[in-house]
Order: sequence, then structure tokens, then C-alpha cells
Amino acid sequence: MTSYLTGEPLVDEGLGNSAWLVDLGDGRALAVDAPRDLRALRAAALRRGLTVAFAADTHLHADFLSGARQLAAEAGAVTLAPVDGERRFPHRGLADGDEVELGGLTMQALATPGHSDDHISLLLRDGATPVGVFTGGSLIVGSAARTDLLGSARTDELARKQYGSLRRLAQLPDETAVWPTHGAGSFCSAAGGADRSTTIGAEKAQNPLLTAPDVDTFVARLVAGLGSYPAYFGWLAELNRRGPDVLDGAPILPSLDAASVRRLLADGAMVVDVRPVPQVAAGYLPGSVAIPLRPQFATWLGWLVDPDVPVIVVRDPDQDPADILWPALNIGYERLVGELAGGPGAWREAGGELARVALREPGEAAGPAVLDVRQENEFRAGHLPGAVHIELGELPYRTTEVAPGPVVVMCAHGERSMTAATLLARSGHPAPVVVFGGGAEQWAAASDAHRLVR
Repeated sequence: MTSYLTGEPLVDEGLGNSAWLVDLGDGRALAVDAPRDLRALRAAALRRGLTVAFAADTHLHADFLSGARQLAAEAGAVTLAPVDGERRFPHRGLADGDEVELGGLTMQALATPGHSDDHISLLLRDGATPVGVFTGGSLIVGSAARTDLLGSARTDELARKQYGSLRRLAQLPDETAVWPTHGAGSFCSAAGGADRSTTIGAEKAQNPLLTAPDVDTFVARLVAGLGSYPAYFGWLAELNRRGPDVLDGAPILPSLDAASVRRLLADGAMVVDVRPVPQVAAGYLPGSVAIPLRPQFATWLGWLVDPDVPVIVVRDPDQDPADILWPALNIGYERLVGELAGGPGAWREAGGELARVALREPGEAAGPAVLDVRQENEFRAGHLPGAVHIELGELPYRTTEVAPGPVVVMCAHGERSMTAATLLARSGHPAPVVVFGGGAEQWAAASDAHRLVR
């Protein structure tokens, strides 16, 4: 089957997801779970001389907007999606057992609810022989996707459905390839492995959920791996049901002078500073939220910023606006209204003040008070003695729990810490906030006397 695929999955490292492109052998291609940001998929299709004829979604995604509607508008692709998703735009709905002829291949829909109510897996056959199955958010490498996105009241019910879905998939031949959408780094996934593909046989042997002796054990294991997830997961599935707007060309980030930025701020806009940590520390616009540009940029934008609030970007000249705009559009953030031309320097020249953040290196003492903003599983794996733990995603609602005195903020590398420092300053925290330029492991390694609490 590898001859049909473009090679490696088209991985979004920030969201932890894979899109798949299948060469149908006649110049046409099938795209599975393609995101709204189609740059990687278009490039892969162009390299192979393929036109996307079919765009399939395994479920109503909660963590990114689907690119299927865009592919239909651009290339005339037929959109294939679960009939139970009740999408409100033209598509072919697939129910359990439905088949789609793809030239020499056949694709069959298998109902696999659990991650969502409408979830299907897509079994690809060569004649009667199963070759691979696109499992979306059902069976993933070493685990299964989370079942709590429709509310805590349904977590157990959906986990039990996930149990049945995984066991249905386990009936496929051991050599059947498994191509999931969610994987390492995805907040849609319970803890799993780092590989992007697997086989039914490998999962039957190694996946702790498939080796669970009964449904109660399965549910307990699955739920135990669930942590927090971004706020935007709460509304993105409905946007996918309605269908993302079709985009006309590449997005742009207009330039704004300081006076225009002042007017927008007065009308309720906010500044998101995407520059690297040291540059933000040296000077940023007061009231900004720093979200350093890296693969996880969209996750934290969607977790911390209201999508209805106009956003003004401050970036470094070396940072490509497309790498800011496309991740934002991928999660439904349409209101990046422009960027401050000339950055903080231009703001200062126009009479504006700048705020600063002190940086502390791993070799320096961590005290006086430490705020650790990592995820719960990271904190449990090892933290500084006496550290207060508030996940970054919860911090905007819990700033009053941070002691009013000087505080050192830490994460794993410094990016989340800088975001936290600017959130605290924005909330009116009265004392200096220092960013620790490293993580707990670096702090412990700086001195033999340092020991982490686990």
C-alpha cells in the first residue's frame, strides 16, 4: 500500500495531526482529514502531479477546521463525510457499510463512534483485501482519542462506544495499516505513541486499551489519560458542521501605524506579540499577550484569545506573516486585523511606553515564589519544591490565586512562561514577574543540591 501514499503523512506538528493523500493511480487523489491550511497538501499533490478528486473527513473535528470545502471549491473535489454529522453544505454522506469506488480501490465506511457521535473509519481495499484504514480519532498509535469533548456528562458513555469501535477495528487482518489523524502532540488524543502510523497487529499486541480485559478497565485506562484541552474545542465542531468559509487567495496582514493601533486598542482590540522570548523581554506593548511563534502557536492562540476580539500582531521582520495567519485560520480565527509596522521601536518613537520582563537562567536561584504553568502530567513528572501549579490555559481565570509579591514563572523552555508573565501583567499583577529561561530539569541539572519533587 505504500506505493499509493505520498510517503510520510502530512503532519501538523503543532496540532499533532496527520492529513493523508492517496494516489489513486490515474492522476487523481483522495485527501483524508485535510485541514483548512492546505499548503502542505497542495505541495505534495503538485510533486506527484495529482488532482484531489475526493476530500474525506472521518468526523466533525474539534481542533481544526476542515479543508474539504475549500478543496471542493478549488478542485471540484467530492466531499465525503459521516452522514450523522449533518453538515450544512454539499457533500456525500457516508453511513456504516457505504462504499465509494476510487478507480482500482474501494473505500468502505465503518461506524466507529466514541471520539464523536458521527465518527467513521475509512477502510481502503484493493479488491477484497484490506490494505489500510483511516481511523481518525478512533484507534490511534498506542491509544485512542479522547471521549470528553461533548461534555463530562457523556464521557463514560462515549468511552464505552469507543471500546466497541476499537474492538471492531481489531477484527481487521493484523497486517492492515492504520492511518490515524490524531497523534503525538494532539490535545484530541489520550496519551499514546510518537509514531504516525501503525498496524492492527501491532496495536493488538501493544496498545493498553486493546489489551484491556473488559470495558470497565478500558474506560478507566482511557479516562486516566485525559488532561485539559484548548477552549476553542468547544465551538470548532459546529463551525465544521456549518462549513468554513471558502477563502479567496492567500491571507494578508495589513501594516498599521502606531496611531491606528491606538485607535483599535481603544475600540477593544488586543495585541498578540509573536516574537521570540528574549525580544519580548526586552520590550513589548503594555497589555499585550505574548504567544511566541512556534508549532504550538495556534493551540495557545485558541486557548487564550477570544475569537471575536480583533487582534493586532507584533512580529519580528524575519517571521513570515503566512506562518501566523494560516495557523490562526486553521482554528477559525479570522480577526487578525493587521500588524504594527516597525514593531515596538515604532511604538516608542510615537511616544508609547514599553513594558519589560526579566529573564532568569537555570544556573540562578529560582525563588522567591515559583509559578509552574505546565500541564498536569508535566508537573507530576517533576517540579520545583514549593512551586504553585496553575496550567497556562487556566491562568486567565485564576490570576488572583498568584501571590501579589515577586514571582518567577516557569514551564519547559520559556515560551509558555513568557505568555504567563504577560497575562499576569495584563491582569494588573502588582509585583515584578520574572521568566525562568528553562524548565524543571534544567534547574535540577544546574546544581547537585537541587532535587525535583515528583
